[in-house]
Amino acid sequence: MKRARIEALLGTPLFGGINQEVVAFLLEEAAVVDVREGDWFFRQGDVGTSAFLLERGNVSVLKSHDGCDHFLRRLDVGDFFGEVALLDFGPRSASIRAEVDCSAIEISAQNLSRAARNDIEQFALIYMNLGRELSRRLRDADERLFRSRFLAPDVSEGYVFAPA
Repeated sequence: MKRARIEALLGTPLFGGINQEVVAFLLEEAAVVDVREGDWFFRQGDVGTSAFLLERGNVSVLKSHDGCDHFLRRLDVGDFFGEVALLDFGPRSASIRAEVDCSAIEISAQNLSRAARNDIEQFALIYMNLGRELSRRLRDADERLFRSRFLAPDVSEGYVFAPA
């Protein structure tokens, strides 16, 4: 199972280009978190000190406003979430709810610090990968914001936006 898990992780954006030894090193201390359908990995505003890589299932990313949770997007196997906490150590900016029974690898900031002491170049590459993924998400958010303000409503990819 460990070899299969390493191979799966190497195929994700977060671990692209990372060597197998570093992934195995990270897995030694990483927890596997199982969350039942409808339960929460975490809620907006919670303290965050780790990111999660989804191994099984899919989750909804939800943003709370005026006591209501609003759907932002769906994440699937191979996607990661909670990564902003690894950069700013601030509260969670959104909530993550399991749409079905899920399993995710939890990678803590402390675990990544251990990896930095072990192999600083690979650690830097992990953070470069993280930055690339955050940049892709920012581009996507910018495009959706533009479409919602200046173009017709967009219902692609499960998003619904009305012009401002």
